[in-house]
Amino acid sequence: MHEGVAVNRANWDERVAVHLRSAFYDVDGFRRGETDLGPIEAAEIGDIAGLRVAHLQCHFGMDTMYLARRGARVTGLDFSAAAIAAARALAAETGSGAEFVEGNVYDAPHLLGEGLHDLVFTSWGTIIWLPDIVRWAQVVAGLLKPGGRLYFLDGHPLGMALEQAGADAQILPTYSYFRDTPLEFEGQGSYADRDAVFTHTRSVEWTHPIGAIVGALLAAGMRLTALPEHDAAAWQMWPCLMQGPDGLWRMPVDRPSLPLSLTIEAVKGEAVKG
Repeated sequence: MHEGVAVNRANWDERVAVHLRSAFYDVDGFRRGETDLGPIEAAEIGDIAGLRVAHLQCHFGMDTMYLARRGARVTGLDFSAAAIAAARALAAETGSGAEFVEGNVYDAPHLLGEGLHDLVFTSWGTIIWLPDIVRWAQVVAGLLKPGGRLYFLDGHPLGMALEQAGADAQILPTYSYFRDTPLEFEGQGSYADRDAVFTHTRSVEWTHPIGAIVGALLAAGMRLTALPEHDAAAWQMWPCLMQGPDGLWRMPVDRPSLPLSLTIEAVKGEAVKG
């Protein structure tokens, strides 16, 4: 295991309790059935009733359980023992049929079943925590049946290269978009609670340009079917972003819009018939 992955797991283990009580996740609203998938994925995911779904990097499983509410037979996978424990407890409390497995995403075909899934779902803040995008794409392909699809939604990789010092400051490139070494951060708070105080404050992130992601999927035998870019993100990526009625964050109307997130959909090639 890459040393950075172990560092991140300690950080994410500690985030679980904070995120469970955060307004960002609104777990009480989830319990009451008042919340759903985010607006982008809800509009794009389509009918998944009856499909077997692998949800990679599921955190404490709210999206996993949203997928189950849509009729999918879904299993969530996460490397955080604390997250999986919380997911199982929340599933039991709410009567969800979603199942959860603790483990490294790179072991997913072994843990969840190779070639058994109709859909691999992964969204918001996932691959930045993975050092090897080629191996990730192989995992996706390995999980899917022939003809099965990937649904991937995340922050736009360009955003990883940009920062803003304050809401009135310029948004400037800070890191190389094509950086091939990890970024290390030290600090308190998270996207769900800026004021949270943690003991494990270090995290490690990896940048994966769009070309690298798509190229890895193609090399793994996937066929690209959609790649829409969006002007919104699920969290306040920069101080100037404004939250809309749909809960998403966008550039102010007096500033040029930028691509803040993107969807990648791809299908595994059909098996060759003899």
